[in-house]
Amino acid sequence: MRAITGLWRWRRNALRRGTDLAEAWVALVALILMVVAAPAVGAVAGSLSRDALYRSVQEQHDRRHKVTATVVKKVAQPPLDPDPETSTARDAHSRVVATWRAPDGSAHRDRVVAALKAPHTGDTFPLWTDRHGHVVGRPLDRATATTHAVLAGFGAAAAMTGLVEGARRLVVWRMVRRRYARWDRAWDITGPDWGRTGTGS
Repeated sequence: MRAITGLWRWRRNALRRGTDLAEAWVALVALILMVVAAPAVGAVAGSLSRDALYRSVQEQHDRRHKVTATVVKKVAQPPLDPDPETSTARDAHSRVVATWRAPDGSAHRDRVVAALKAPHTGDTFPLWTDRHGHVVGRPLDRATATTHAVLAGFGAAAAMTGLVEGARRLVVWRMVRRRYARWDRAWDITGPDWGRTGTGS
């Protein structure tokens, strides 16, 4: 918003200094970059992120397989967690000893986390494994990948906007410092005689 306020310096005015016009140019360039370049950077970043994430989604779906595991017995839960967010997420899952068959045909038995609130022997639940039956995380889906890509695009656009505004402020700050330095030099020349009787005579 401050970039827009600098545009008033374009108006013709007898008191307008060269630095005022320079500040107006800086404000205009910053505004154009914020309106044009930032969305473009966001779109490119979002598109690149989406492509990379979609490739990752495809690779994960190719390498991870959903199998059906069978509960052998329930494992005692760790002590209660006082954090309500963690305990709520944990309440929907249970640690069990389960068996499953891998995509390559091998049989497995291990302790895993089951998406069951009250597991009993013989209950089944889905489990993600690699080709050899080792437990892996659930693969990323395209909807989640798209959400991450959109957030990456917005983040890149916001970062670009912040960078442009930071550069504008730095340039204006340096211009103001130079202006003050010129005023100090001018005051050093005229200041000692200011207000004295007979000055200039």
